[in-house]
Amino acid sequence: MPADRSVNLKEKVRALPDRPGVYLMKDRLGRIIYVGKAKSLKKRVSSYFQRGRTRTIAQPKIRALIDVIHDLETIEVKSEPEALLLEGRLIKQWKPRYNTDFTDDKRFLLVRVDFAQELPRFALTRIRKDTRARYFGPFAHSGLLRRTLAQMRRQFGVLLGDATPQRQPDGRWQLYDDVRQEIYGHENVVSPADYRTRVEAACAFLDGKSREWLETLRAEMQAAAEALNFEKAAELRDVISALDGTLKRARRFERDRTLLRADTDALASLQTALALKSPPAHMECFDISHISGTFVVASMVHFTDGRPEKDNYRRFRIKSFIGNDDFRAMEEVVGRRYRHLASEGKPMPDLVVIDGGRGQIAAAIKAFIAIGVEPPALIGLAKKHETIIFPDERAPLNLSVNDPGLNLLQRLRDEAHRFANTYNADLRSKKIRESVLDDIPGLGPKRKAALLEHFGGIDRLRAASPVDLCAVPGIGEAFARDLHAHLHPAMDAAPAEPKDLL
Repeated sequence: MPADRSVNLKEKVRALPDRPGVYLMKDRLGRIIYVGKAKSLKKRVSSYFQRGRTRTIAQPKIRALIDVIHDLETIEVKSEPEALLLEGRLIKQWKPRYNTDFTDDKRFLLVRVDFAQELPRFALTRIRKDTRARYFGPFAHSGLLRRTLAQMRRQFGVLLGDATPQRQPDGRWQLYDDVRQEIYGHENVVSPADYRTRVEAACAFLDGKSREWLETLRAEMQAAAEALNFEKAAELRDVISALDGTLKRARRFERDRTLLRADTDALASLQTALALKSPPAHMECFDISHISGTFVVASMVHFTDGRPEKDNYRRFRIKSFIGNDDFRAMEEVVGRRYRHLASEGKPMPDLVVIDGGRGQIAAAIKAFIAIGVEPPALIGLAKKHETIIFPDERAPLNLSVNDPGLNLLQRLRDEAHRFANTYNADLRSKKIRESVLDDIPGLGPKRKAALLEHFGGIDRLRAASPVDLCAVPGIGEAFARDLHAHLHPAMDAAPAEPKDLL
């Protein structure tokens, strides 16, 4: 510990009162890294800095904490129970690094179920990893937890972490060698799908057990606090906080799994309905937007595994013509998109969706022919009856309104429509703001373009002074003053004083 830091901390510790309170340890950047409570602030905090203490501490995390303490702050309270409550609030507010480490320490067990495995198992662990696995716990009573898992194995016919199932020639699995001892009353040879049904039921059971244990732990914590056993109450509070967090994460996990299953079903439905070689993991959809032939723009949205991937969205201003021609606009933007992908050697999407019918489809195919690129699977979605249009001889297809594949296509198309309309509205709004320049005498197209290019838009142009305006080529002092006056008309004259009615 550097000498200056050591002296500063020792002086602060000597000045601490022999009273209850909460202490906040900080690193050299002033960040709170640990929050603790104490019956006596002086005794508790001074114990961290006793000579030779770091060499005798068994837990490496506490040794690491002491090494990075650069400053401390304390808050006095009236009683130890008040310190316990304040400590909990501050930990929740600041989420200090070392409090989190201690909460997740190896004192408590977790149950891990890895759904990425063909046969998910209920295994015990003390470390939570950020994976697709689901966790239950932590559990303070390891003996009760182990007995509960043994009960679950018999009740639901599931595998625990130490099991070694054997694959059978027909693709099914033999779960245990001695079925009578392990899962009496259940079939021992099962398919992966049947086994997952058991896992779902066991997870629901364990989830209910977790909530039941949470209420028990809360009662135990209250009893410990009333008995003035504050160390025990604080330990239980940490377990309750971690268990409550796990239950919240489990709810998010289940929601995400539900969405994933829905997306998987939708992609599988599209593969079947459209006769694709594989589920369309990458889909792109095009839409054209304009107002009576003006402000013609296009959008392209990209979905990956059934979900929007906004970093791959694109928007286009039509460059090849002026006017209202959806077919020519579609041909242009499809050609620009896939010429760019082909030139960079990037993969094509699995499915291209065109918002429209046969005319728009023909325009898209024409674009691929013009750029010399083999088109991927491509369909149109005609909105009137949500009819799927193919570019080949296949008849139009109408899926059930509840078909998950159709619902995914609708989400894709509606997102492209929203994105195109948003871009169109942005351009119209910009044009309306800039139209104020059209009425300024002596401001022709060249100087108007120079002003907008220099300031980047009408808002910054309005904020410019006459001196700023003179910095634009072609804008003299006299015209700058006239332009500034036009952009900042004088306020209307104040209304006349009302006549005395008396």
